[in-house]
Amino acid sequence: MTQDSFPYPIKRIGIIGGGQLGKMSAQAAKQMGFHVAILDPTPECPAAHIADIHIIGDLYDADQIRALADVSDVLTYEIEHIDTKTLHSLYDEGYPIYPAPRVLEIIQDKLKQKQYLAKHGVPVPRFEEGQTLTNKLSFPIVQKVRKGGYDGKGVVILKSPADLVNALHSPFMLEEMVDFTKELAIIIARTSTGEMTYYPVVEMMFDDKTNICDIVAAPAQIDDTLMKKARDIALHAIKVLDGVGVFGVEMFLTRDGQILVNEIAPRPHNSGHYTIEACITSQFEQLIRIISGLPLGKTDLLKPAAMLNLLGEANYNGSPIIEGLHQALSIPGLSFHFYDKAVTKPFRKMGHITILDENVDKALHNIQKVKNVLKIKGTVSML
Repeated sequence: MTQDSFPYPIKRIGIIGGGQLGKMSAQAAKQMGFHVAILDPTPECPAAHIADIHIIGDLYDADQIRALADVSDVLTYEIEHIDTKTLHSLYDEGYPIYPAPRVLEIIQDKLKQKQYLAKHGVPVPRFEEGQTLTNKLSFPIVQKVRKGGYDGKGVVILKSPADLVNALHSPFMLEEMVDFTKELAIIIARTSTGEMTYYPVVEMMFDDKTNICDIVAAPAQIDDTLMKKARDIALHAIKVLDGVGVFGVEMFLTRDGQILVNEIAPRPHNSGHYTIEACITSQFEQLIRIISGLPLGKTDLLKPAAMLNLLGEANYNGSPIIEGLHQALSIPGLSFHFYDKAVTKPFRKMGHITILDENVDKALHNIQKVKNVLKIKGTVSML
């Protein structure tokens, strides 16, 4: 074969984790002719419906991670909460892993992440290592568990000494309560040779009750100067991490015009789901390209878009029941994604919809229509 010819399958890709991010990454890989193996403890996880091989096992099980490596040419992951010790051993033995275990180890500990970013000149909120909580703290203050938090879990806002009863007891860090006007995000892609590209800066809107990202608007409705500032800060953050892969960078736009990095995800990110329909190359295809040593895809926004997370309704669990789908799909420019989770739970991410329109305001207007009609309920009502 010549240097630019490939066998079928092109490569065997191993994904640690089989949730919705693993599913959408696997879909992109299968579309391009790759073989996909996943490791996940749930027999009917979302990615199991797409992958060629499903190793059923714990994400901290060294033997199962090695079993995945044995049937893969390259490893990646869709979740941070995995065994880095085994990944380090595999990496040292020559297994390609993207992003590298060193990068994951920094990012999966929120305190280490903030310390590393601050040390390398990335603007972040003021923070400190948590030791003890007393009523002498400067309230309000944000308490974050160092490891294991996701989708609003592991974060508590302490507004006064009275809130200390709600404090978290895992190892934690404390962070200033940032006075922000918008929460921004951007997907950054970086290859093993240091080539980088970026997607549009987007705005994330959060549900007040759950602290879970509710809506994403692409592009963010900010001026060009702030757009460039946010982009440059995010590019710098991934460069100093020496990260290879696709990264979601969450940021605060403060009331006085500062851009502060909140958190970085070393994987495709919820704020980038809109890229499937709205960009030339989705964040998921971009990841497959990068870990396979293929050229970066173009990231141009084809049309303004808004994305809505579809969460399980508060008072339902059991097998999912989708209400309002016919009415939602009658909206022009709407794409519906369901994650194939066998069980719905209150506020569990069950799917998302993306709407493309001539401008973001129109897309957001139609998102509100969808919110009113499209519901993920379940066979078991807790009402």
